[in-house]
Amino acid sequence: MTPTPQVQGHRLSGATGIHRGDRAYQQDQIALIAHKDVAGCVLGILADGMGGKSGGRKASDQVILTARQLFERFSPSRGDPIEALKQLVLEAHLMIKLTAITSEEEPHSTLAAFLISPSLDCHVAHAGDSRVYHFRGAQLVSRTIDHSYVQRLVDEGQLNEDEAQSHPQSNLLTGCLGTVQDPPLSVSSIGRLEPGDSIMCCSDGLWHYFNSTEIGQILDSLPPKESSKMLIDKARQRAKGGGDNLSLVLVRVEKLGG
Repeated sequence: MTPTPQVQGHRLSGATGIHRGDRAYQQDQIALIAHKDVAGCVLGILADGMGGKSGGRKASDQVILTARQLFERFSPSRGDPIEALKQLVLEAHLMIKLTAITSEEEPHSTLAAFLISPSLDCHVAHAGDSRVYHFRGAQLVSRTIDHSYVQRLVDEGQLNEDEAQSHPQSNLLTGCLGTVQDPPLSVSSIGRLEPGDSIMCCSDGLWHYFNSTEIGQILDSLPPKESSKMLIDKARQRAKGGGDNLSLVLVRVEKLGG
């Protein structure tokens, strides 16, 4: 899906990408949804499921289903995007826990989402180690901070970012959806997007193989569809046959007539 709503002199151009990697099952799920009534309002959502061969897929399915239902009810003119994203995290967490009651697996999932308003204000939410990146041209403006054991070591000064990237326990999470404890409510505003900006959700199966400079250069030099393909192709090459599921949701702001 590539929504291209045109409003206030700009256009949103989007793309998604997903690959099973070298795993037996696809447990990532993604969606890029244009609001049914309001041009220029877009929700990007990504979930990386965990828990048995089918448990992870059940969890990520619940995240996407919850996101679609919530966005269907969301009013851009009256609704609070921060509250909507908090509600998404909490409702998806509850639905995954209910799924676990009828399942032998322990379904869990990460979540990474962005909500763009017609005025280009952008809000993000995440839980776990799926990330949301914001680039202005090729320059990284911000990214979410993982809820993970390795990130905690970085915060404490025990590891740097390069060491964290290759740490053997890099997949241990300190927060996600579907666990006994409440999920992290990491929701924030990243301000107003500008023409040339890109906003991207991606799972750890993708970002693990890149630094932010590489990602920014690719997003800035190619249209979203081609950027998505290049990122997935390069991640697959670098995985050398040992890659996880990988996925991304990408939107770029383009100036009309520019």
